[in-house]
Amino acid sequence: WKYKNMKTDRGSQAARYADRFAAMGAEPRLRIVRLLLRSHPRGLVAGAMQQELGIPASTLSHHLDKLKSERLVRVRREGTFLWYTADTETLQDLLGFLYAECCSRSHAVPSGGLVFITRPSPKSQERKNQWKARASRK
Repeated sequence: WKYKNMKTDRGSQAARYADRFAAMGAEPRLRIVRLLLRSHPRGLVAGAMQQELGIPASTLSHHLDKLKSERLVRVRREGTFLWYTADTETLQDLLGFLYAECCSRSHAVPSGGLVFITRPSPKSQERKNQWKARASRK
């Protein structure tokens, strides 16, 4: 959706984040992500998620495919099992996107108030340095 007078660029950074938030906007998908975060870093196999969440296999598969396509969930094969984990780098990046403006402009969150729960990826570290540079110019 978009407003008539709103300029949009589907390749824009905001559009990518909007798609990721939309993927988590469905209650079952948000429950899946939260469950995978609780089981991090090992992850879970689909059968364990299905049992824990009470979601039929075909529905769970559909939700996992959507989360994988938005890079919110990773999958790895171990023997005959597929193990799913939350993509903490992407989730951390989403949080950084949300807090970027409030930390650099409105100061709603004090400088240094964000806590990284995982080691930042080089991309995240670069973005963090850009935010600091912007904040220091203001």
